[in-house]
Amino acid sequence: MDISVLGPLEIRIDGNFIVPSAGKPRQLLALLALRAGRIVQVPTLMEEAWGARIPRSAQTTLQTYVLQLRRRIAAALPAGAPQTAKEVLATRLGGYQLTGAVHDSDLRTFQRLTAEGSAALDAGDARRASDALGRALRLWRGPALADVPVGPVLETEVLGMDEARTRTVELRVEADLQLGRHAEILGELRMLTARHPLHENFSAQLMIAYYRSGHTWRALETYQRLRGALVGELGVEPSRRVQRLHQLVLGGSPGPLRADLPELPEFALEVSR
Repeated sequence: MDISVLGPLEIRIDGNFIVPSAGKPRQLLALLALRAGRIVQVPTLMEEAWGARIPRSAQTTLQTYVLQLRRRIAAALPAGAPQTAKEVLATRLGGYQLTGAVHDSDLRTFQRLTAEGSAALDAGDARRASDALGRALRLWRGPALADVPVGPVLETEVLGMDEARTRTVELRVEADLQLGRHAEILGELRMLTARHPLHENFSAQLMIAYYRSGHTWRALETYQRLRGALVGELGVEPSRRVQRLHQLVLGGSPGPLRADLPELPEFALEVSR
């Protein structure tokens, strides 16, 4: 079984596409796939499909959806498969479980590559970190579960995946800054700060990239834009570490960030040009 959730939902068995076109069966299959190998309780499946307004017929309707999914699985299974459709999508005490062996999962690969990149960054190997984190990000084909109707349970799952993606971008940008690629990633950072105007780390990374590229005034402008957004939206000032970065840029400090700003995430080793 191959499972892809970092974009439109794609699930294949022996190369055969099994995702239904109907919304609710697609939702339930997405949830079962995200938790492949684990039992998903019936109340959880009902909450995802119907939210707080679960109809009296929900139990029967859910069983119908499971039957539909099993039919699609049965049609995809090769002759002589070691499991039947009922075993691949198994009934368990209080719920259902997708038990088929997962040959490939883009989410699991993304998580593995992100962990490898983060560890490489911690070990001081920025080049290996940038490569692993870049490969992790290239697995995304659009928003997670882009073509799946999302209920309350999947909404939480998607939020977690989106946050993980944002963190991976932060780490990859940090690795690229350490490799001296500040000029190459200016455009990407401008886009990221426009999309995430309250995200301090992206703004701080853009300040460093501008400063290293000789655009001090743009670095200061980035700080003011961040401060305006934080004060206007949340009524708070930028954190002390970003204020300190602002002071270093104002003063034209050539000192290393790691020494001068121990609280600042290691976006780069130096502010200096």
